[in-house]
Amino acid sequence: MIGERLRPRSIAGINDLPEAEREAYYAAVIPSELLERFGIDPLTYTDAQGNRLLQVIAPPGTGSVEIDLRPYVGAPDPLLYAHLADTPNNQIEVLLVAVNDPASPRFNTDRTPDGHPTNFGTTGRNIPEEVRAMAAGLAPGQVRHGLRLSRSLVPHLEAFMASLGHDLLVIQPLFYHNAIRYERMGFGYISGRALMEQIQLGFQPGGALYARLDGSTPFRQAGAEVSIRLRSWAIHDGILGQIYQGVKMYKRVGHQAGVSTFPEGVW
Repeated sequence: MIGERLRPRSIAGINDLPEAEREAYYAAVIPSELLERFGIDPLTYTDAQGNRLLQVIAPPGTGSVEIDLRPYVGAPDPLLYAHLADTPNNQIEVLLVAVNDPASPRFNTDRTPDGHPTNFGTTGRNIPEEVRAMAAGLAPGQVRHGLRLSRSLVPHLEAFMASLGHDLLVIQPLFYHNAIRYERMGFGYISGRALMEQIQLGFQPGGALYARLDGSTPFRQAGAEVSIRLRSWAIHDGILGQIYQGVKMYKRVGHQAGVSTFPEGVW
């Protein structure tokens, strides 16, 4: 047991621990129901044949960690992926978290048609795959359906923060739909709330964004204004006239912020 005096308070502090202690901290982020569902040993993170499925990339001397859990050996996509890092003001930020259903169809929205990474649409897009993904019920940034584990994952992240003596969980939603989901899980805004409220106004009848749902692209169809997911596709498609960025959210451990910028929105 690490004494209170020696308890790490940062990702950098955990990364400087011996490997077994380091992994124990990070593995606590993984929901137990995920391990049970996919037959992964909760102590060794191996499958029934003893193959290791968890990779923790946390080099000593750095303030960053990537947690990558695969559903089976050689799986093309992680079952759970989380990237956390220290910030300059002594907070810990969740830069990315994703959960994939390995049994669901895969859509190559993460690669351009000629095979280059799209980096979530910031350096390129694969429009045909995005159209297919949207029709299948996926949101921007997804290559597969998720497992509806977000609500159980957030308490694990909160507990992880609390174990380091932090009472604040900071997260950066990469897409509009992420921000709305986080609102509904009790997050408030550090920055970007004004943008979210402008988007809400813009999608009201008579608003500028509502008028741009003109069918000019597959992602700008009439009726998208009522859907969280379809709004997000339109925003990903550039309907704002600017990149969706600058949004950062927080959740105090054990508290709900009670913020809702799209209260009537359906998925």
